[in-house]
Amino acid sequence: MRFDPGAGRVSGSSDDLADWERMMERPGATERRRRHVRPAVFSLILFILLAVSLLVVPASGQDMMRGLDLTSPRMTAAAMTRAEVEALLARATNAAPADLSRAELNGLDLSRLDLAGADLTSAYLNGTDLSNARLAGAKLDQAWGLGANFAGANLSGASLFQSQMQDATFDGADLSAARIAGDFSRASFVRANMSGADFSADMRNQSMGLMRGVLNSADLTGTDLSGANLSRAAAEFADFTDADLSGADLTRFEASGADFNGAMVEGADFADAELQSAKMDNIRGTAKNLRR
Repeated sequence: MRFDPGAGRVSGSSDDLADWERMMERPGATERRRRHVRPAVFSLILFILLAVSLLVVPASGQDMMRGLDLTSPRMTAAAMTRAEVEALLARATNAAPADLSRAELNGLDLSRLDLAGADLTSAYLNGTDLSNARLAGAKLDQAWGLGANFAGANLSGASLFQSQMQDATFDGADLSAARIAGDFSRASFVRANMSGADFSADMRNQSMGLMRGVLNSADLTGTDLSGANLSRAAAEFADFTDADLSGADLTRFEASGADFNGAMVEGADFADAELQSAKMDNIRGTAKNLRR
């Protein structure tokens, strides 16, 4: 076998040429084997390191998620104390009201505090006690108040737009002229003053869905809803026993299965309201467009 420079090729017998080709292929084959072996070795090393790291994690690290309620957002302990909230309120003025937006106040006792006009936008009030607090004109838009206690609180003129207040208590509270367009399912409003409150759907901005007052399965026994705007609001299976709905706007009101037993409906407008299976026993007054 010999190499001919002029022709640029190897010449010789077929056996010699076969040996030559096998010899020339060995480096390529070896490199191919290396390319396959290297990733496998690297993966094995990573697996060993990961296994070792899991073995040395302390028990406290493994248990750090235990006991947390992950079914509701930010159900963490309060990041402020009552004293710190009071200090913030002491520095507030009419021109610069207290800023508690996004504050984590879960479970705090804030009862009887003067929070009038305070900004509680996106605040976390889950399980917080705000009974008998003064919240007139306060902003609670997009606030979370799951199971919060607002009993006896003054929320007149307050804004609760896109608020999440499921299972909250507003018994005896003053919500007159408040803007309420959030989820208040299963909340209790027994004998609350909600005269002139606005629960109506926001038809201008529906980018995040229909924003309206949702009172499904809420207890509104004896509640004053005179002159309230409940147009397109939802209150399926809610209890309006002995409530005052005189002069209220209930057009396209969704109240299937609701109980209006003994309610005052003088001048209330029920045009196009959904009242399937609703109880209308012993209602008082003459309503408009009420079809039972």
